[in-house]
Amino acid sequence: MKHRNDHDHAAAVSRAIDALLDYAAQYLDLEPADRDYTCNMLLDLLGFNQYRIVPTTGTGTTEVRTADTGGMPDDLMAQTLQAVRDAGLCAGLDNAALADAIMNTLSARPSRIQRIFENLCQERGAATAMRWLYAYGLHNGYIHGRQLARNPRFEEDGLVITINTAKPEFKTMAAAAAGTSVQSGYPECTICHANEGFGGRDKRTLRIIPVTLGGEPWFWQFSPYGYFREHGICVNTRHTPMHVDRATFGRLCDFTDRFPSYFLGCNAALPRIGGSVLAHDHYQGGGEPMPMHRASAVRSRPAAQAPEVMVDIIDWPGTVIRLRSRSREALVEVADRIRVAWEHYDNAAYGIASHNGRGERQSAVSPTVVKTGAGGRGGEVREPAYELSLILRNNAVSREHPEGVFHAHEEFWPIKHEPIGLIEAQGLFVLPGRLTRQLAGVRRALCEGAALPEELREFTMIYDETQVRLGVAHGSHIPCDARAVDKALRGELASICRRILRNTAVFPNTHATQAFLAEAGV
Repeated sequence: MKHRNDHDHAAAVSRAIDALLDYAAQYLDLEPADRDYTCNMLLDLLGFNQYRIVPTTGTGTTEVRTADTGGMPDDLMAQTLQAVRDAGLCAGLDNAALADAIMNTLSARPSRIQRIFENLCQERGAATAMRWLYAYGLHNGYIHGRQLARNPRFEEDGLVITINTAKPEFKTMAAAAAGTSVQSGYPECTICHANEGFGGRDKRTLRIIPVTLGGEPWFWQFSPYGYFREHGICVNTRHTPMHVDRATFGRLCDFTDRFPSYFLGCNAALPRIGGSVLAHDHYQGGGEPMPMHRASAVRSRPAAQAPEVMVDIIDWPGTVIRLRSRSREALVEVADRIRVAWEHYDNAAYGIASHNGRGERQSAVSPTVVKTGAGGRGGEVREPAYELSLILRNNAVSREHPEGVFHAHEEFWPIKHEPIGLIEAQGLFVLPGRLTRQLAGVRRALCEGAALPEELREFTMIYDETQVRLGVAHGSHIPCDARAVDKALRGELASICRRILRNTAVFPNTHATQAFLAEAGV
């Protein structure tokens, strides 16, 4: 009986290997000349010496055929891991590391990926090449497509709200930095070029492409747990600290010149408002326009010393100045004038201090660039045009707001406690995964007309405000229709996110922003 079981286990592993090779041929550019070589690499990785080619029977060689995968390796990998474990193989590797190693063996090497990408750029355009690279990341499992598809997402009140069930919640910048720190010293940080293929944190399947920005080598990679369509980062090949200066604006324009269907932006390079990786210069962007990009202008005029640049103050809860022009040089000049002015601007009436008592800078801009057809004076449509938005940020703290004067206020922390970075400042909110459970409890109480359970007391404001949306008097416990509750909760979440953006605004109104621009000579 044991011999029969061993034979069955060996046959299952063999079938899984055959299915993996078929999958790689269909989705990962595995060429016929490399099939036997890749098979042997898999056998060596698994420590499996009983491989036999199993004849195809029926409709396929395995329960999960490549035609059934939809280009996602999840089911095929689950079956493979089960077969490997049943056969007693690879006991020293956990499932995540083993799956990563298997998919890396099946994936094309970085040089081939880059050749294919460049050929696609030349023959079919940059947008097609980017879509191919993103699809490859889905096919080889580096981008967790199914996990991303499970994340709740909706649009409401001009914002996009998502709940990222895979992203850990970092309530402080210190915690975020700790979550991305490196203990070994190699690679120097979690986004360094040396991470490509690195097994230490399951990045064997990572594939990147080189990009030249400002005449210097950078590279692009997609995020494994992206927040939106084709979300990725562009990283300086040198490990150098985050900073925003005049050259930053030129680099962002360089990127959109090469990839005009993408936007690219940069976090403010200061703690509490600058993202979780300040040690390595990088930008964020992707193929999905942000809600802020669609915001209309409430004030629009030519720049004082550069009439070819239109200056917009946009209808947005945060403080944002949008510049539009066909002239890169003029655009960068005006943007840098605003940056320098903002970094040294003080206004006690608005609680704005450019530096703290220790002389440390507190004000910074977060720029983002997108190519559009709107440029020049009068808003007429011209091609090409750059749209460079400057989000004014300040990371000051106070006794009343110890985590940031221009940070989400404490009453909103049950929904969003983390620092507000570039993506959320542009209107796409990434809320913590715990909310799926917690909001389900709030929803249940509203549907049943029950009081909030004790463990959800921090959601009292959300509960009360949602009752108002439902037309339920305060303190009443009246059951509500589930669909009405869902609609009201979506509206409440969007309202809170808008109020959080207002918390980050450094100026209270358009007039104050205009006064700053006048003082800056813009």
